[in-house]
Amino acid sequence: MLGFAILLAFNFIGYVIQMGLHLPLPGNVIGLMLFTAALFAKLVKLEWVEDAASLLTRHMMLFFIPYTVGILLFLPIIGANLVAICGGIVGATAVVLIVTGWVSSKLGKEGEKYGG
Repeated sequence: MLGFAILLAFNFIGYVIQMGLHLPLPGNVIGLMLFTAALFAKLVKLEWVEDAASLLTRHMMLFFIPYTVGILLFLPIIGANLVAICGGIVGATAVVLIVTGWVSSKLGKEGEKYGG
């Protein structure tokens, strides 16, 4: 229970900071950044939250069920724009692959130039 309490406390603190400062970043992301900083600063020990975090990670798929059900509401819109959606996905994937290949080849040649 201590692990869950710590995780929820950081989540709550993140939301309070986000609401108080009117930041465009979600509160749970702010809380996660604070939690990570607290782990690195050794203010929170990993052993305190390890079991709770492991349990949440094991059952993470359950957290996506509401979003999946919510998508069903938009099936008519998705169906009407299916060609554009698929084209965007395929196009974006192709661009990422091409840019990644180009950068990798440039870095590979750069490494060979310096004897790496």
